[in-house]
Amino acid sequence: MELNLVPISITRQKQDPAWNHCEVFKNGERIQIKCMYCGKLFKGGGIHRFKEHLAGRKGQGPICEQVPQGVRSIMQESLNGILVKQDKKQKLIPKLLACGSSSSNLNIGGEVENLGSHDDMNFGIKPISVLNTLEGDSNVVSKVGRGRKRGRGRDRNLIESNRPCLKTDLALVPNGGENPIHMAIGRFLYDIGVNLDAVNSVCFQPMIDAIASGGSGVVPPSCHDLRGWILKNVIEEVKDDIDRNKAMWGKTGCSIIVEQCRTKNGRVLLSFLVYCPQATVFMKSVDASHAIYSADYLFELLKQVIEEVGSENVVQVITNCEEPYLFTGKRLMESFPSLYWAPCLAHCVDLMLQDFSNLEWINETIEQAKSLTKFIYNQSSVLNTMRKFTSGNDIVEPALTCFATNFSTLRRMADLKLNLQAMVNSQDWLECPYAKEPGGQAMSDIVNNRSFWNSCVLIAHITYPLLRVLEIVGSKKRSAMGYVYAGIYRAKETIKKELVKQDDYMVYWNIIDNRWEQQRHLPLYAAGFFLNPKFFYNTKEHIHNDILSAVFDSIERLVPDTNIQDQVVREINLYKNAMGDLGRPMAVRARDNLLPGEWWSIYGGGCPNLQRLAIRILSQTCSSIGYKPNKISIEEIHNTRNFLERRRLSDLVFVQYNLYLRQM
Repeated sequence: MELNLVPISITRQKQDPAWNHCEVFKNGERIQIKCMYCGKLFKGGGIHRFKEHLAGRKGQGPICEQVPQGVRSIMQESLNGILVKQDKKQKLIPKLLACGSSSSNLNIGGEVENLGSHDDMNFGIKPISVLNTLEGDSNVVSKVGRGRKRGRGRDRNLIESNRPCLKTDLALVPNGGENPIHMAIGRFLYDIGVNLDAVNSVCFQPMIDAIASGGSGVVPPSCHDLRGWILKNVIEEVKDDIDRNKAMWGKTGCSIIVEQCRTKNGRVLLSFLVYCPQATVFMKSVDASHAIYSADYLFELLKQVIEEVGSENVVQVITNCEEPYLFTGKRLMESFPSLYWAPCLAHCVDLMLQDFSNLEWINETIEQAKSLTKFIYNQSSVLNTMRKFTSGNDIVEPALTCFATNFSTLRRMADLKLNLQAMVNSQDWLECPYAKEPGGQAMSDIVNNRSFWNSCVLIAHITYPLLRVLEIVGSKKRSAMGYVYAGIYRAKETIKKELVKQDDYMVYWNIIDNRWEQQRHLPLYAAGFFLNPKFFYNTKEHIHNDILSAVFDSIERLVPDTNIQDQVVREINLYKNAMGDLGRPMAVRARDNLLPGEWWSIYGGGCPNLQRLAIRILSQTCSSIGYKPNKISIEEIHNTRNFLERRRLSDLVFVQYNLYLRQM
């Protein structure tokens, strides 16, 4: 490459698709184009000549031998479109000359022609100085735009036909950024009415690449293909993924999650998923409307799933805490002595927050905050004003559940207190017509009410630890079992520290204890706390007997072999005293940096039996909330009576759900 070539950027005005496949350089006053595929440097001829180079058409330059076939097809289609337009222009020019042109048309042509006199006639790209001149000439752009609207391109055709340099002049005027590929994709998505978020799918770009690699003339699949062999092949791919995950179930153990949802027409659907740290997979969905309150029916369903997964792999079964599941869980633990039944912990914490919100003073504060948010978000001008004073921040903070959203919003509002007060005391607000309405006046009163803000701050302080527990429980990035016990303990301690007096904080402690009692029977939470080195080594002098007792319960249930049970107990002393690799400086530093399961996997080799138990316990989730994707309608499976259609829909849901879980 010549040393005096200076690379320049390709501006937005250059809408021709060929610009996406070249590099542009400036050599003195001349513009030169370099092919991204073969490296050929064009010292003249413009973008049209370069497009012929990519399209493989013999013109004034060589043909590119390295361009992908998909790109070549696009360039050929683009050139065909230009030939059609030129043919139409040649037919239109004599008619326009014969009939005469309006003064406005001549003015547009004249202005563009004067600008065109500065062109470098040898190239299809304007020098930077001319480009800036055109961008600054709003009259030219606006007149051309008006001409398009009135005459559907009549004025533009006249301009382009006056002389050769005018073609490059108009190339610099934005023409809507038409990309034929994007237009085709857009038309397809609009036609079928699909959610446009579909383009964010991880499968979208591979699909585009596969189509491009096939070159021109790719035959799309038929509806029969999509319902038949393609669906069958994708099902096999998903099953292969599940089989690979099954190999991890024996090492880390897994949790069976039962999701229950009630449809609009009252049908109760149960979805069965299997969780392990590597991935969560969807097994199947069942319509349980006819027997949802039958413990016998639920037991048989869950027994079938456990046997399919392998009872030796299952550490726990997670359901909601309704009474039928309580009886079902007890029967499962009797029938399968090596696993636990557990109610969803996220639901438990949400019930704690619900009980908090039922307290009179907290409920009053929440209602005031709701009236504030409803008024702001129902008036676009008020919302814009609020965002102006909060630097674009919203005051509503979505969370995993509706009660969690209430408390996280109070916390967000407390953080933005000064911004909201500045807003309602500003000139912008005084001039806003909504400020004089009852809702606006009520908003000003609330925002300027010191008692309201004191309540917001106090509520935020006493509920934040529970919100953190809920966030950890609902996390898809790490297993929660090693953290929830400490999270509940810290929530109680935070409330005690905030309220100080026993009579004050015991109200909230009683709420937490009452709901936590449903989970207390599950030793896994205490065992997870004990086996998490982050917590254990900081509190081992204060480990209570009930925690150690929970560890022994977990050993007896999860380790059926009595000889191995004894070895696990002996290895606990190695863990307590940080013997061997467990006490290495690297292991000590990693206690706070690694996930507890990873820590045991790396440093626990000196006590292999305890290591295996620790990994199985610490690798489990605690929640059944948050796995169901909104875009999949499982209800459709059970709405049809046609057996073949039901089978096809079941296959579709199986594929869609597992692809969604894979992306998570």
